[in-house]
Amino acid sequence: MIEAGIIGGTGYTGLELIRLLLMHPKVKISVVTSRRYKGKKVSDVNPHLSPFIELDYEDVDTKAIADRSDIVFAAVPHGSAMKYVPELMERGTRVIDLSADYRLKREEYERVYKREHTDREERDAVYGLTELHPEVADAALVANPGCYPTGAILAVAPLVKEVSPYRACRVVGQSPTIVKQVVFDSKSGISGGGVEPSEVSHFPNLAENIIPYEVTTHRHVAEMRRELPVPISFTPHVIPSIRGILTTAHVFLNEGELKTYEELDAIYRQFYQSKRFIRLMKGMPSLSSVRGTNFCDIRVEIEKESDRIVVISTIDNLVKGGSGQAIQNMNLMLGLDEGEGLMFPGLAP
Repeated sequence: MIEAGIIGGTGYTGLELIRLLLMHPKVKISVVTSRRYKGKKVSDVNPHLSPFIELDYEDVDTKAIADRSDIVFAAVPHGSAMKYVPELMERGTRVIDLSADYRLKREEYERVYKREHTDREERDAVYGLTELHPEVADAALVANPGCYPTGAILAVAPLVKEVSPYRACRVVGQSPTIVKQVVFDSKSGISGGGVEPSEVSHFPNLAENIIPYEVTTHRHVAEMRRELPVPISFTPHVIPSIRGILTTAHVFLNEGELKTYEELDAIYRQFYQSKRFIRLMKGMPSLSSVRGTNFCDIRVEIEKESDRIVVISTIDNLVKGGSGQAIQNMNLMLGLDEGEGLMFPGLAP
């Protein structure tokens, strides 16, 4: 049985990790930490987990966590994981970080998050999007992607990775991809903002409303630009829903690269062939279809007499956009079937 430790077991991603791991046939949760609830039963603090877990919350040092775990999930706020990761890795423990601390190189992290990265070693973290990075299987440290980047990157990766023979051979100094520009518009449920309430998550402000925020400056765009080497713009919104992210990607193609729907469909089906958690949809993706699941649903449409392709993607921000994806990474890292403990249908309606 694999022993899994969870650092930070009271936030939304930590609680979702507990819920999903309790159903995993090959994993036992060895330790769950919380300073605030130290000594209290996890199921007393979180009744939805009763009677499935008998553990108490603990406040133990990093050494004890490493000694009791084959793999550790760091489900802590940005800036906190870097306090644990160095010692965990020194002790040979494999780590999946659900914060942003290792998604970007140190200089880029400090510029985007406007704080010092205290882990002075430039660690070789693998970006934990297994559909694009199968090298997760050999990683000692995985940086779990942000929720917005997961839905956005998966929506357009097949197009951005599609190489134009004409541009590859003849256009000097420009990317050979068929894509000229991508504009992402994402709508997220309230849980994407974390467990602490804020102005945009306060019920009277959000009910029957949609709130755009960080309209041109959201820090997740740095991940998108890292994975998708084309000009990218991104605007997020919060909607009065608990879970889910729906992303509309406006993909503008280079001149002369207009594709038929049949060509686009073939590009996506070939790119995501055998990818367990990608569902290419004939109908329009919906949040209810992915709620509670690790799936990403995608639909592609072509605008006639235009250079614009529209791609819609939906994910559950707490599962494929967070804890489910972390478990998907764990499965690969530990040589398990990628879908182990994650193959279940959505909660519709």
